[in-house]
Amino acid sequence: MKSIIGWLHKGAEGVAAAMLAAMFLTFILQIFSRYILVSPIGWTLELCLTLWVWIVFWGNAFVVRHKDHVTFDVLYLSVRPGLRRIFALITSAAIAIGFAISLYPTWDYIDFLKIKKSAILAIPLNLVFSIYAVFVIAVVLTYAYRFFLVVRHGDPDHRGHSNGVKNES
Repeated sequence: MKSIIGWLHKGAEGVAAAMLAAMFLTFILQIFSRYILVSPIGWTLELCLTLWVWIVFWGNAFVVRHKDHVTFDVLYLSVRPGLRRIFALITSAAIAIGFAISLYPTWDYIDFLKIKKSAILAIPLNLVFSIYAVFVIAVVLTYAYRFFLVVRHGDPDHRGHSNGVKNES
């Protein structure tokens, strides 16, 4: 199971890297056309913006791990493990439930955007912003799974740690 998850994670990183490469090449094309050919290409800006939206939400849905996020955990790390577990359960449940509640209104608005298209490339805006719905679903599943792990094993990010310092014994 871990090898399948590892393979999927590497695939998600590859997709993010490909989108970043496409955005970079599009940006270089825009610079070349604007400053060398003195004839800017309008669609490059639109494509870069669309790719940026997709990179941010794709990356946060499938590439960035929970422990890689910036956290303000001074209080969390200063309490005993039992209370940390309660904090982890509350935050995991709150995030999963909050995003789950937001899914229907989010999808409703994304579906509404099918009547609009981007200015130059005429990409339906529901397609442009559909990645946000994927992100919301990924967050709900991630934090529901995190809740399950905390119930079963305690806080998965701080096992073997005391006040943020790893035990070497």
